Amino acid sequence: MRQIVLDTETTGLEPRLGHRIIEIGCVEVIDRRVTGNRYHQYINPEREIDEGAEEVHGISTAFLADKPVFADIVDDFLSFIKGAELVIHNAPFDVGFIDHELDLLNQPHNHVENISTVLDTLVLARKMHPGQKNNLDALCKRYDIDNSQRDLHGALLDAEILADTYLAMTGGQTMLSLGGQGDHSDSNFSGTSHNSPRAVSVETEKLRVIYAKEDELELHHQRLAGINDASNGNCVWLKEKEL
Repeated sequence: MRQIVLDTETTGLEPRLGHRIIEIGCVEVIDRRVTGNRYHQYINPEREIDEGAEEVHGISTAFLADKPVFADIVDDFLSFIKGAELVIHNAPFDVGFIDHELDLLNQPHNHVENISTVLDTLVLARKMHPGQKNNLDALCKRYDIDNSQRDLHGALLDAEILADTYLAMTGGQTMLSLGGQGDHSDSNFSGTSHNSPRAVSVETEKLRVIYAKEDELELHHQRLAGINDASNGNCVWLKEKEL
């Protein structure tokens, strides 16, 4: 299964008001392993960046002046995500901006829903942790994911952290991307990055099997018997043993 963990940064909050994408970061995950294959691109939005947005991500209009426009990178970007399941935190925001950019290029046939499926980790987190904070920082704290380098939002850094968080939320992994290390989302990096060495392979060691001792087994059986008596013969562990 090929998944692409994706994040964007923008000039503001509303594409209907003419706001545009200025950064895209993608991290590839195959069969629950971060592969090290990434897509990262800064984009010239051909407009000014809102002051409030710049305070969030730290990307200036001047920095983007010599970067390619979306039309120049669209084919490479769509090729990278096509056919994958996109993993996005608050997916309507990012998908809405991507589709808006495609509409500006008269490519509605390439809307995200036509080329990829989408898994929204915010929706997933709200189902798993109802009534709690479920932004990315809160999830990092809940799942012990290191986000200490996240002073500012950055599409690639946030995608890397979200990949670690998503895998922790859904059962762990055997490949760690060590969220935040080797990040290239600073102002000295621009362009597309593929096959990055950032992802670190963690070889799964053969686990040593420790068997219970006789006295431990006896205590276990006594405990199950006590549960069975207290539940009028409904100890599920004993029932499973009978099956």
